[in-house]
Amino acid sequence: MPTYRYSDFLVHRYVILPLKICPEKVISLSLSIYNCIKSTCLLDLVLDLGFLMLSQRIAIDLGTANILVWVAGEGIVANEPTVVAVSEEDNRVIAVGNEAKRMLGRTPGNLLALRPMRDGVVADYQVTEAMLRYFISKVAPRISLFKPEVMICVPAGCTQVERRAVLDATLSAGARVAYLIDEPLAASIGAKIPIAAPSGHMIVDIGGGTTEAAVICLGGVVVHKSARVAGNKLDGAISDFMKRKYNLIIGDQTAESIKIKVGSATRLVQEEAMEVSGRDQVLGLPRTIVLSSHEVTDSIRPVLSQMLGAVKGVLEDTPPELASDIIERGITMSGGTSLLRNFDRFMTEETGVPAHLAEDPLLCVVRGTGIALENLDIYKRSVTKR
Repeated sequence: MPTYRYSDFLVHRYVILPLKICPEKVISLSLSIYNCIKSTCLLDLVLDLGFLMLSQRIAIDLGTANILVWVAGEGIVANEPTVVAVSEEDNRVIAVGNEAKRMLGRTPGNLLALRPMRDGVVADYQVTEAMLRYFISKVAPRISLFKPEVMICVPAGCTQVERRAVLDATLSAGARVAYLIDEPLAASIGAKIPIAAPSGHMIVDIGGGTTEAAVICLGGVVVHKSARVAGNKLDGAISDFMKRKYNLIIGDQTAESIKIKVGSATRLVQEEAMEVSGRDQVLGLPRTIVLSSHEVTDSIRPVLSQMLGAVKGVLEDTPPELASDIIERGITMSGGTSLLRNFDRFMTEETGVPAHLAEDPLLCVVRGTGIALENLDIYKRSVTKR
C-alpha cells in the first residue's frame, strides 16, 4: 500500500484543487505555497531521521546448532541452541533455546523437542517462525512505534526457495524489512578480513549443518563451494561408531560431549580417554565403556574428508592470481566446528596451505552480519532485501 506524506497533501490541497477551480488564484498563492512546502519537506526529513533512529536493527546468525542475535548499539545479546520444545496437542511452543535443549531426549509423550533448522536451511517453517518471533520480541523494546529491521545470514549454496522461506519466516515473525547475506561474506567481515581490497582471501566457515568455503575479493564472492556436512555429522559418526563397535546407543548430546572432550582431527601425541554411558543395544540395559581419543579421531575421519572436499574444490577453481594471494595469506577458519582440536593442522596438512583460526570463530558470522547491517550502503550489492 503506498504511503503519503504531509507535503503531498499540501500540494494537492493548495495547488491541484485551486488549479481546477480557479486558475488565477494559483499565482497569488505560489509564494506561500512554496514556503509551506519547503518547511514541510524539512519536517519529512526530520521524520525520516527519527524513523531510522527509532527503528531497531537486529542481525541474526540462524545456524543449525546455535542462534546468535546482535543488536545495533548493544552487540551480541543472545547465544542459544537452535532448539524448540513444542506441545504435540496444540502445537504450542513451550520452550526455546537453552531451556529447550535440556529437554532433548527427555521429553514426555505430549512434548516434542526438535531442531527447526537442518543443514543450514529451514526444515520446519512454522517452528522457525515461532523461534524468530521469540528472539525478536526478546531483544526488541516492549513499546515501540516501528518494527525492527532484521538481517539474517544464509549458506551461499542454498536455493532460491530456501532463501524465500527464510525471508517469509522473518517477516512473519515481526520484522519490518528483511535482509539476507551469504555466510562466507558475513564471516569474512566478522573475521576482520579486508574484503574490499584487490587481493584474494579464503574463508572456511564450518558450523553445525554446513561447511562453506569461499574466496573473497573486491567486496564479493569469487568462488564458493558448500557441503551439507559439518558438526552434526561428526556427532552422528561418533554415535554410529559406538553402536557398531560397542553395541551402545547414545544420544546426540552425549556424542557432542565426546567430540568436545576427547575429539581431535588428528591423532593426539598423548592418548586421552573418557567414560561413556548409554543403553546396550542387545540387552537393553544401561552400560558404561571407556572410549579413547584415537577411536574418536578414526570415527570422524570420513566426515572430515567430506568437509575437506569443499575446500579443495574451491582451491581448484580459484584463478591463479588469487591462488598466489591465498598461499601467502592462508585460509581463515570460522564457525563453531572449527574449534575442534587440531582442525587447522589437519587442514594445513591436507591442502598444503597454512590455515589459522579467526578471532572468536563462533561469533564471526553474527558480528559480520551486524557490521553489514550498519553499513548497508557499502554492502548493498551483496545483500538481498525484502
